[in-house]
Amino acid sequence: MTPHQVNTMNTSVHPFTNDTPLCYSLNSPPFKYQPTIASAYFSSIFTTLGVSSNLIAFVVLVKSFRRTHSRSRSFLIFLGSLVVTDAMGLLVTGSIVISFHVTHFNWRQLDPKCHFCNFMGISMVFYGLCPLMLGAAMAMERFMGINRPFARTTNMPKRRTISMVLMVWLIAGCIAFLPLAGIGSYHMQMPGSWCFFNISSEGNNMAFSLLFSLVGLMSIAVSFLLNTVSVVTLIKVCCGQDRTQRSRDHEVEMMVQLILIMVIASICWCPLLVFIAQTALSGGPLRIKLLLLWLRFASFNQILDPWVYILFRRAVLKKINPRLNLSRSSIVTMYPSISKTLTRASLGSSRGPDEAAEAQKRSTNVTPPSTSKRPPPSA
Repeated sequence: MTPHQVNTMNTSVHPFTNDTPLCYSLNSPPFKYQPTIASAYFSSIFTTLGVSSNLIAFVVLVKSFRRTHSRSRSFLIFLGSLVVTDAMGLLVTGSIVISFHVTHFNWRQLDPKCHFCNFMGISMVFYGLCPLMLGAAMAMERFMGINRPFARTTNMPKRRTISMVLMVWLIAGCIAFLPLAGIGSYHMQMPGSWCFFNISSEGNNMAFSLLFSLVGLMSIAVSFLLNTVSVVTLIKVCCGQDRTQRSRDHEVEMMVQLILIMVIASICWCPLLVFIAQTALSGGPLRIKLLLLWLRFASFNQILDPWVYILFRRAVLKKINPRLNLSRSSIVTMYPSISKTLTRASLGSSRGPDEAAEAQKRSTNVTPPSTSKRPPPSA
């Protein structure tokens, strides 16, 4: 997009009047520029690649769900909801953008009451926040599963997981509908192919901009904190010397996938979230080129998420590298120094205070074998 195109896009054929709908009050189509065919190609390839990747991941998840045991199904439900959310987000928003680049429809003629623009704005906010909040919910579920394993019953995780997913969707939906209630507003955005909330430092628009940014950043921060604690706990458990402890191979696999999802979300979303907060707080003009750049950067999250589960599974990794072993014994073998350092801490945390005191008492009461020479037997 050239600077001349950016300048001419700000000039619309229809002048602003008192009857101009709210969504067209900042940028009113049609714009005086010629969209390139590259935009249609880029949007089509991007959407097709994202939707097909999520469909492949969903099929793999369904097969894994059928053959896995009950304690791992809660994590698979979270992954399935994340995949479905990403696929629907790409399908809904991508179809609108592709239709605009192919048909060049006039938004004001097609949507004079801003219903269609509001729908796309709601979709952008909803499908943007859901992956970040689901990542935080997944981190919370793994934190409870690793650090409080006996607090869960065998029948509750599935119902509780579904309730958490529905709660995430409900919260994200409520936030997305706030502009229709007057807190913020959805507007046509450059280059005229999409709608988003107004990133401004004025009144309710500033409040909604900061809300969107803070919810996303807090979700990433919660994921980072809980995942860090879970990884440390899992290392202690895996490196312990208690041979009766059950295998934790599947939990290592889930934590690797969860950490990768968190890292991808942080890299893709943090620039956009920080940019929105900075623009709302600084009061400066909205830089369209940076907004489009960071928005496309964030959209890659929906493409990369499904490949985390498709590629980073034990079955796939063992095919790539047959020597790879994620079992507890292999971790102890590869990192003997970590095992020696964490053995006492892991065993001490698994025992209660009474058991630890009793063990210490037994160790102090044991008398060492005598080294003195026995007297010869009497004749």
